[in-house]
Amino acid sequence: MEKLEFKIEINAPANKVWNVLWEDATYRKWTTAFCEGSYAVSNWNEGDTIHFLSPSGDGMYSKIHKKIDNKFMSFNHIGNIKDYKEMPIDEETKNWTDSFENYELSEKNGKTIVTVSIDALEQYVSFFNSTMPKAMELVKNLSEN
Repeated sequence: MEKLEFKIEINAPANKVWNVLWEDATYRKWTTAFCEGSYAVSNWNEGDTIHFLSPSGDGMYSKIHKKIDNKFMSFNHIGNIKDYKEMPIDEETKNWTDSFENYELSEKNGKTIVTVSIDALEQYVSFFNSTMPKAMELVKNLSEN
């Protein structure tokens, strides 16, 4: 597992960036960088399960490990979803279950630094290295406009 980190400075306050990251309409826009039509199903509360889904109903399920409004969101990834159903942990899933994806927001003088850290399997490193910067640019554009 490799720890990846991405940073971007956004000319908007943290609360606006936070809303862009986690409100359904804007979440669907910036996550197109990973999969067109992707969305999340959750109550967005710490300790709750979250389903990250593609339009076909496949994806993964995670737990919201930690949530501090306008500052920090941490997802603890658990397993795969097929046809909208949580799948049991199998041998492939064991390689990444209990990995984390964290979003940290730090505001200073009306600008927000977003730092994203992801635990990634080797075979997904190039995927995240190409898609996460695009996703963060979309977050920046949505937050600044």
